[in-house]
Amino acid sequence: MEKIPQQATANLVKIVLFGPESTGKTTLSRQLARYYNTVWVREYAREYLQNKWNNERLTCQHEDLIPIAVGQMKLENDLVNKANKILICDTDLLETKVYSEAYYGGFVDPELDNAALKNQYDLYLLTYTDTPWEADDLRDRPEQREAMFKAFENALIKYKRPYITLKGGTKTRLEDAVIAIDQILENRKDLDSFLG
Repeated sequence: MEKIPQQATANLVKIVLFGPESTGKTTLSRQLARYYNTVWVREYAREYLQNKWNNERLTCQHEDLIPIAVGQMKLENDLVNKANKILICDTDLLETKVYSEAYYGGFVDPELDNAALKNQYDLYLLTYTDTPWEADDLRDRPEQREAMFKAFENALIKYKRPYITLKGGTKTRLEDAVIAIDQILENRKDLDSFLG
């Protein structure tokens, strides 16, 4: 089985959309990429699992998580050189780790666990559950969105990841995300000036 690629290093601000299913992560990823004139890394799991559903009528199994992690990191690493100062990631491996814990009785493959904790991002945008649920072939736990939100937030706290919580409509979420990202860009500019 293919190993999970290491995260590519780059002088970029890396932002992750993080949270339960159907909470507006992909919408906001697209909006932020457009706003900052950069690229966004789509969620590889959706494509992978949709193909699995279409071809086999099967949902995610534990053995799918490493191939999903491999695909996600390949997508992210491929886009690092195409990004314009900021890389927007629709998900990351920490999210995959949280799902593994929730769906498979707390078990996480050690390779996934290691990669999820090693990867670094500048900010996580934790999306709250105050968006309407949209059913599709892959989404399966509308009644557990609040519990999943707590699981995601607890992971960010446990692993000391920088994050803000986004609530409200799409306009409010975009505005709040831009304020937080602009602050990171300003701090980065100040640091670059200081280092000369």
